[in-house]
Amino acid sequence: MNRAGFIIIGLTLCLVAAEAVADVVAVVSAKNPVTTLSKSQVVDIFLGKTSRFPYGSQAVPIDQVEGSAARDEFYLKFSDKSPAQLKAHWSKIIFTGRGQPPRDVSNSFEVKKFLNENPNAIGYIEQSAVDGSVKVLLSQ
Repeated sequence: MNRAGFIIIGLTLCLVAAEAVADVVAVVSAKNPVTTLSKSQVVDIFLGKTSRFPYGSQAVPIDQVEGSAARDEFYLKFSDKSPAQLKAHWSKIIFTGRGQPPRDVSNSFEVKKFLNENPNAIGYIEQSAVDGSVKVLLSQ
């Protein structure tokens, strides 16, 4: 194959990979009274810096599984942390006894299911998965 063929294949693969990662949004249950949070408030909840919503209720962050495209995109876009930086962050927090990382579930459907069962939970899902069961707090 010639050089132009490799370039075309490479560009096609890049476009396919870019489409595979959808926009990720921070969400809560439609039953949760929170209507909006700032980027820093969302990040503080997910990084264990705060455990409460602004109105005082417990905030329970829910991650998607390590290595998932949604998780990687969420942390890169919202906290500017790579997967390695996130792992280092939680290793330090766990080692010093200051907290535990969020519970994780397998995908956006499971996040919505958990939010429905736990109105104080907060998670992130692909924007395409948003429906009436959740409220979008923040998109990037």
